[in-house]
Amino acid sequence: MFETFCQTLHSQRPFISVEITPPHGASMTPILEAIDASGIAGKIAGFSVTDNPLAKLKMSAILSAIKVQERFGKPVIATMSMRDRNKLSLQSSLLGANDFDIRLILALTGDPAKLSDQPEVKGVLERDSTLLLSIIYRLNNGVDYSGKTLTPPPKPIYPFAVSNAYAKDMKQLMKRMVKKLDYGARAIITQPVFDLDNARKLLEIFQEAKTKSIRETAKEAELILGQFPFVRARTATFIADKVPGIAVPKALIDEMDLAAMDGEEKEREVGFRLSKRIFDEIMALHPKVHLMTHNRFDLCSRLIAS
Repeated sequence: MFETFCQTLHSQRPFISVEITPPHGASMTPILEAIDASGIAGKIAGFSVTDNPLAKLKMSAILSAIKVQERFGKPVIATMSMRDRNKLSLQSSLLGANDFDIRLILALTGDPAKLSDQPEVKGVLERDSTLLLSIIYRLNNGVDYSGKTLTPPPKPIYPFAVSNAYAKDMKQLMKRMVKKLDYGARAIITQPVFDLDNARKLLEIFQEAKTKSIRETAKEAELILGQFPFVRARTATFIADKVPGIAVPKALIDEMDLAAMDGEEKEREVGFRLSKRIFDEIMALHPKVHLMTHNRFDLCSRLIAS
């Protein structure tokens, strides 16, 4: 399963992963049932599970990943946020996850603790996501962060990192990609991309980043383009105005606003048509896509199938 996932990612074949946000509650069952009903599991390479996004309380990403992987037999990328763990906790979680065959790890710095819905939460944040990448690098060499031999050593861990999709200075974005590749990232997932020019630029700077990295693994690293299909005008506007590192074309927002004037049904119809066009164009350009939909698995399934 793990090997097939990695082979697909590093081949010319289409690769699609779908993001899952765990519940604010003590059961994954409703989410598992929604995935089952959508039929999405049979259409994709694997899933990812978020880790308390926006510092809001959710079920454990690693434990949720275990449930999803066991239920659907698809590899799951477990997100780990630096905000909530020190290097002792990070290593402990990685070793435990490894025994359950959760070996795809997305390293994140994490959203600020001040955004949390829990009172007086304080972030740990010993360092940014490169600390987790460096820990994984050591674990893959059979030692812990202090250099002590692990007995038995963990099975290979495949590290992912993230990148903004847009910056005023794209060269700075490229430098951050180089840094993550230097620390051992094997694949980088971008924030959502909404037009082909943006996608082409990301691919261009990623190729340059690979040539500048000191790490041998960078030569085969992959860029996975984020996609956020939407069916509401307010969603498109929120992403454009409130989410940093993303560029949403004004023409797209205008088209959604006009559709919303003619009612919710028209708004959904136009939103899906635009999302489908973007998805198809990105897949034709670079068939490595990560879908983020706030658990709208039915929408993902329609996007892929239609």
